[in-house]
Amino acid sequence: MNVLIIGLGSIAKKHIIAIRELYADAIIYALRSSKNSEQFENIHDIFSLEELNVKPDFIIISNPTNLHEEAILKSIEFGCPLFIEKPVLSEIKNSRSLSEMIHKKQVLTYVACNLRFHPVVQFLKKYLIENKSIINEVNIYCGSFLPDWRPGKDFRKIYSANAAMGGGVHLDLIHELDYCTWLFGNPLETKSVKRNVSSLKIDAIDFAAYHLLYDTFSANITLNYFRKDSKREIEIITEKETIKADLLNCTVTRCEDNKTIFQQPLIKDTYVQQMNYFINHIKDNEQPMNNFTEAIGVLKIALS
Repeated sequence: MNVLIIGLGSIAKKHIIAIRELYADAIIYALRSSKNSEQFENIHDIFSLEELNVKPDFIIISNPTNLHEEAILKSIEFGCPLFIEKPVLSEIKNSRSLSEMIHKKQVLTYVACNLRFHPVVQFLKKYLIENKSIINEVNIYCGSFLPDWRPGKDFRKIYSANAAMGGGVHLDLIHELDYCTWLFGNPLETKSVKRNVSSLKIDAIDFAAYHLLYDTFSANITLNYFRKDSKREIEIITEKETIKADLLNCTVTRCEDNKTIFQQPLIKDTYVQQMNYFINHIKDNEQPMNNFTEAIGVLKIALS
């Protein structure tokens, strides 16, 4: 198996570990921006796509978000499946033409939102299908402290803190919008508030709040970069019960009697599960979920 990676940052390393666990003999090429870049064992560095003398089985695009569009345009020419790290793009102005090119070339695409493989989200997906209660309200919250994300690095210099690089909590934490639409479908209407006025003093958006309107209920999503005691939860209020899903502690609790209805001591490696899902689909030449077009729909909500 030959894999090309465009953008060898921290997320790309997680994808490499996942590939190695599934296919130890995979040959991995990395398109590097500089010959002074950090070297990695068993990674074949190239400095232009012309140097690649094999056709990749698939390409991973994991460079900064503002560079995704250019990387996708170049990668389409290989005619092989694309594994695109979220968010799919930093803006939507050229998304239609990109989508048409992908369709014309019949390129399989998957946008990596690994929380779809989180055990709690997987449980909720099944639970909502099996328990067809009327939903009255959904509240989703994700807050963490950006300075803790990359220990030893100045958080103001990483792409998350810089709007020009495609950073911002609304894009970094697009997972919450993604699994909301995966669990409950696409909203009829979206309202949002985005700000960067916190004590972090960064130029990227560090607070975002969304109000998604559905036929019979509303979903409220709050995202921030400045909460020191990390919290990632989903609350679903139905006609019969209120359930609270804690993604950090991997539990789902029914609030009325404080009963734990799902618990997993150790969170499975969602990156391995995700990569296995993607590779199995491209082996069968089947379009994975969350393709380019679907991901653009979520991006439009994020940027609304």
